[in-house]
Amino acid sequence: MALEEYKRKRDFSKTPEPAGKAARSSAPDRFFCVQKHLASHLHYDFRLEHNGVLLSWAVPKGPSLDPKTKRLAMHVEDHPREYGDFEGVIPEGYGAGIVMLWDRGTWMPEAADVDAALKKGDLKFTLNGYKLKGSWVLVRTGGRYPGARSGSDARSWLLIKHRDEWAGDLDITAFAPLSVKSNGDFEDILAEKTPAIWRSNRPAKGGEAGAMLAQIIERAAKLKTERDEEKPQKHETTKKTQPQRSTQAKERDDQKPRKHEATKRNRPRQPAAAAPRSTQRPQRPERKK
Repeated sequence: MALEEYKRKRDFSKTPEPAGKAARSSAPDRFFCVQKHLASHLHYDFRLEHNGVLLSWAVPKGPSLDPKTKRLAMHVEDHPREYGDFEGVIPEGYGAGIVMLWDRGTWMPEAADVDAALKKGDLKFTLNGYKLKGSWVLVRTGGRYPGARSGSDARSWLLIKHRDEWAGDLDITAFAPLSVKSNGDFEDILAEKTPAIWRSNRPAKGGEAGAMLAQIIERAAKLKTERDEEKPQKHETTKKTQPQRSTQAKERDDQKPRKHEATKRNRPRQPAAAAPRSTQRPQRPERKK
């Protein structure tokens, strides 16, 4: 099964990651994303949609727009298509850390047969994302590149930018560090959850990643405290949500007559009593003789 390795490594009763399933998309464009992942080490997960799953490579230093810079990309297990929208906190277990959706968009292979290109170890493609654009290539190195791990399940590749109008010496990871989904940083994502869970048992405890995570936990805790303090109390919320009457409305009410006054004013006036009609017939005047 395409996602067997993905599911074997995760306990979905503990992780918020989607279990997912292999499902081919009917959309003409193929999805791609890059997720910035602070776990035991900071790295960038580069994912290309193909055959109903996300082909995935872990890029320790992140993509580079400089064609002279070759980034190590470790081929890892396929991920479900739903993972492409995931951003959040993995509290424990495999991949424990913070996941940020750093970039997303569509990609187009430059070869007609993607499976053949992958088997050959030379996949050329074009990206159309928020941050990454233009022509790129993934080249398999056979584990000979420095930093690569041995073994068939962790084959090493290189992610390289081709020379085009989107190439340059700009450090895109430093220039655009925030999420394309929430526009937040790691501490903003963590503050939405429970920063306190890692105070005594955080995923990365030593080295550069450990120091970075310690700072992020403190900033996230501060953000969460500030947000909680800004939330109005229940009785204050009730008062604030009651509609305020305008001054004009109050003046109109002051001019309205009271209920008993309105009753008197609106009561129809009785007509004056008519004089009683005489029951005797009038006498005719006598005629002069």
